[in-house]
Amino acid sequence: MSWWVYLLRCRDGSLYAGCTTDLQRRLAMHNAGTGAKYTRSRRPVALVYQEPCKTKSEALKRELALKRLTKAQKEALVSEFERSIP
Repeated sequence: MSWWVYLLRCRDGSLYAGCTTDLQRRLAMHNAGTGAKYTRSRRPVALVYQEPCKTKSEALKRELALKRLTKAQKEALVSEFERSIP
């Protein structure tokens, strides 16, 4: 089982970090209002960054690291990720 760390852009422009084993299912949960409490009132959300991790432990550590970034650092990460998509 592979893990993913992700960033969502909420309707209000804020960024939410999370981790999961199934990105599409988790994104659907966030948009249905059954995901995180933070995203319930900020729907719809869009996936703007994703990063694979080998283990749950690695994913949780990376998620915490993303949450500790400033908004500007998160935006730079998202921009870099978007530029890398062919």
